[in-house]
Amino acid sequence: MKNKCACLLILFMLAPLSELQSAEKKQTAKPNILVILCDDLGYGDLACYGHPQIKTPHLDQLASEGMRFTDCYASAPVCSPSRAGLLTGRTPNRLGVYDWIPEGHPMHLKREEITIAQLLQQAGYDTAHVGKWHCNGMFNSKTQPQPGDHGFQHWFSTQNNALPTHENPNNFVRNGKPVGEIEGFSCQIVADEGIHWLKEGRDQEKPFFLHVCFHEPHERVASPPELVKQYLDKSLYEDQAQYFANVANMDAAVGKLMKTLDDLNMAENTFVFFTSDNGPETLNRYGKGSRRSWGSPGVLRGMKLHIYEGGIRVPGIIRWPGRITAGQENKTPISSVDLLPTFCELADVPAPQNRALDGTSLLPLFTGKDLQRTTPLFWNYYRANSTPRVAMREGDWKVVAHWSGPEGVIPLGSNVNSISQEYIKNAKLTKFELYDLKHDISEQHNLAWQERDRLNGLKKQLIQKYMAVQKEGPVWDTKTYEQSREKRLFGRPAK
Repeated sequence: MKNKCACLLILFMLAPLSELQSAEKKQTAKPNILVILCDDLGYGDLACYGHPQIKTPHLDQLASEGMRFTDCYASAPVCSPSRAGLLTGRTPNRLGVYDWIPEGHPMHLKREEITIAQLLQQAGYDTAHVGKWHCNGMFNSKTQPQPGDHGFQHWFSTQNNALPTHENPNNFVRNGKPVGEIEGFSCQIVADEGIHWLKEGRDQEKPFFLHVCFHEPHERVASPPELVKQYLDKSLYEDQAQYFANVANMDAAVGKLMKTLDDLNMAENTFVFFTSDNGPETLNRYGKGSRRSWGSPGVLRGMKLHIYEGGIRVPGIIRWPGRITAGQENKTPISSVDLLPTFCELADVPAPQNRALDGTSLLPLFTGKDLQRTTPLFWNYYRANSTPRVAMREGDWKVVAHWSGPEGVIPLGSNVNSISQEYIKNAKLTKFELYDLKHDISEQHNLAWQERDRLNGLKKQLIQKYMAVQKEGPVWDTKTYEQSREKRLFGRPAK
């Protein structure tokens, strides 16, 4: 009888100890990381960012469960540079990714660059990329590095857009093997691939890094008919309803991913970051009618392809239950280049020391502290639709710079070439504008004359940063690409 009681006492004592050890292990375990990146989603396109018509209940819930940033930035106002900047923590002109990358172009994210996926893989993570890649021109070719070469152990990707539209795309490649046409809509297909990998494809003993890159709501838009019907009476035209439904369909895909985390009991230890690669497509860029974009920059000036706020300020939501207090709105300026140092700190892996990084860890924000940036946020796009080509933000102040190169985009050609690279590498900064974003979010009041001393200090910083980035950026040999393009378009070789 005494032995029986002793055994029961031991079991009683061990049970709570086991629970404590389990809780301690869970608390110290490296967090899973899920980064969701949209394509051309505008600052004003979500309900939780003020859109009056589009319903985004899943993202609204994500924001209510975490931290919604009012001043979140992409690393560039156009897709390929923005994606490269996110993956490396480096402003994209350092990498030589100066513009969006056409199919067959030599420009790409170089093999020697170090990405989030590579660093997390070294820290014991299983990694996957699903959706739009757009970090090379020679996709699924040994001539340029592919997602797998940049640290993604599983990849299900397209070079650029879902083709021919978001509906029934036929250009996905899974780990080097073309998949063929897939029935359904791209964001749901991408989410389903990520969910399947979470459930069955990954190493269940390891933490994960899943990078979900939706094609939505990039042109050309295609959306489920039942969703389009819900927006017909809230839209001016049917193509506007298509766009609204496109954002709503993406929101539903986010909801599926969040439900999966709940179902797998992984939500508590998963850091989720949701954002966009740049501002909304510029109105009328594709002409009138059904190809017109209906994305919203909200109250911001400019849209995609501008270095004014509408081109670079984007939605930004972080959820990390237990570590981030729910329901917060944060006005701290953050950027996608901050993700690499943040994740290095989360995973306890050293950030690269042999190259310039342009971001900083966001972890202080989650405990109510301020960020201490060693370098201001910076943007440089040589083909911007507005005249300024370069911008820098320091605190509430943003300085915007014109350059000595051509003011229009036509003289520079359709993409990075021998002519444009001359200006990218050698153009000087000329006229400057200054904005107080705290009181002038729409950048309507240039204070360059009223704030001469402030402008001079910021101008000096900007020029120094610009010249360092300009010096580091490589030059691509585009002659073969230019010749093949001339022949394809005009039936003659380039001169």
